[in-house]
Amino acid sequence: MIKSRLVYLAGPIYEQDDTCIRWRSMAARILKKKNIMSLKPTDADYRGKETIAGMADRIVKKDKGDIVYCDTILAKCDHPSYGTAMEIMFAWSLQKQIVVVTNSKSPWIQYHADHIFLTLDEALKNFEFPDFDAGVSE
Repeated sequence: MIKSRLVYLAGPIYEQDDTCIRWRSMAARILKKKNIMSLKPTDADYRGKETIAGMADRIVKKDKGDIVYCDTILAKCDHPSYGTAMEIMFAWSLQKQIVVVTNSKSPWIQYHADHIFLTLDEALKNFEFPDFDAGVSE
């Protein structure tokens, strides 16, 4: 089981709303039913504004701050994404728990992920809020 209190929902942003927003909203609802909160980078939708002066700094600093605040990152890696790969690496450098949804055999994913699932549903089924008496670790 994946014990978590706050999850950062990572994945490609520059996709259709159906792809980048819908899965995060669904995951957030499922996690909330398990008393697990989540942060969605899509809540601050900067698509189409990234070339505005200073926006890159604003986007990256916010996302990095959210990752620092979370105990787990759930990364949906259907296809390569610079941002998602960097979020995984940043979270890994902070010793955050990393859960990846992918069918990729990338050694980089395998090395940096604590858990790898083929489907989002499978990953979400394995999340649970930790028992305060037992702590976060098993």
